[in-house]
Amino acid sequence: MIYAFYLLTVAAVVWFSILASRYIDMIDRSTKLSGAFLGGVLLSAITSLPELFTSISATVLIDDASLCIGNILGSNLFNFGMLAVVILFFLKGFTSANLSRSHRTVMLLLILMYVGVWLNWQQVVDSTVVLGGESPWFYMSVTSLVIVVLYILSVRYLAGDNGSDEEADDDGEEVTLSMRSIVVRFVAASIGIIVASIILTYITDDIAERLNLGSGLAGALFLGVATSLPEVTSTISLFRMRNFNIAFGNIAGSNVFNYFVLAIADLLYVRGTVYYFDDSKVVNLTMFGLLASALIFVLLCSRNKWVKALLAMATIGCYLAFLLV
Repeated sequence: MIYAFYLLTVAAVVWFSILASRYIDMIDRSTKLSGAFLGGVLLSAITSLPELFTSISATVLIDDASLCIGNILGSNLFNFGMLAVVILFFLKGFTSANLSRSHRTVMLLLILMYVGVWLNWQQVVDSTVVLGGESPWFYMSVTSLVIVVLYILSVRYLAGDNGSDEEADDDGEEVTLSMRSIVVRFVAASIGIIVASIILTYITDDIAERLNLGSGLAGALFLGVATSLPEVTSTISLFRMRNFNIAFGNIAGSNVFNYFVLAIADLLYVRGTVYYFDDSKVVNLTMFGLLASALIFVLLCSRNKWVKALLAMATIGCYLAFLLV
């Protein structure tokens, strides 16, 4: 029965995330706000709400730091794995697409985030500093401070990305709702994401205990995959519309936002640091995630179709290797 509840909760997360994306699209077509900001920054943040609230639940409510970091790193690795799969299916169009140079900068910043977490592996305790005096709500590691700075830089580049020269097909439905109705429905969908994500955290923790899985593996498999489904769904849709620039930006934006979520969880976690590496699966996630990020960066820079295909397959191999190891 617990697995049926898990599947139902996953379905709820995906459904509410799709609704939120739909209303963001309506706002984009009904206002003069920048489409790059709404899609590349705000939409990626909305579809990453599951990671935000499952990670906070894993630390504040369940007191399981390994589940939290496993969720974030697992989501990022799964995002890149699925992006690589979609690229292979749309290889010719993706190779000829005019992608923005800002994506390369964002990928470099993401790699630096991975390096920061990797360096924190050896000095988890020593890297913890106290901000705000004796208040227990202001403990944050130096790694989290670095991540926040890198995230702000990433948002700057993503927000300044006006997309490629190619235009996506306008298959969106006609906006018949008032702006007030759109905003109210968007808020309702966001609340649905929050509630379903918190429930999903408790169910995952229960499944991990029943199957005697490590929290890092449970976070990567059950939480990481489930909370990445909104990003995967929107990416596939954008690729089908040949809007490769926004599609790549959605994944890149979601992954850097996930790291920002990790920094938030670290700030709220009063019993220590979220950079918990006693679980070997978390170490493997960091290693394969760093490798996958580097492969995607090189793929982004290459103009050769077959080189892109080889790098995409290698990225998929990183995720499969994590599962096997």
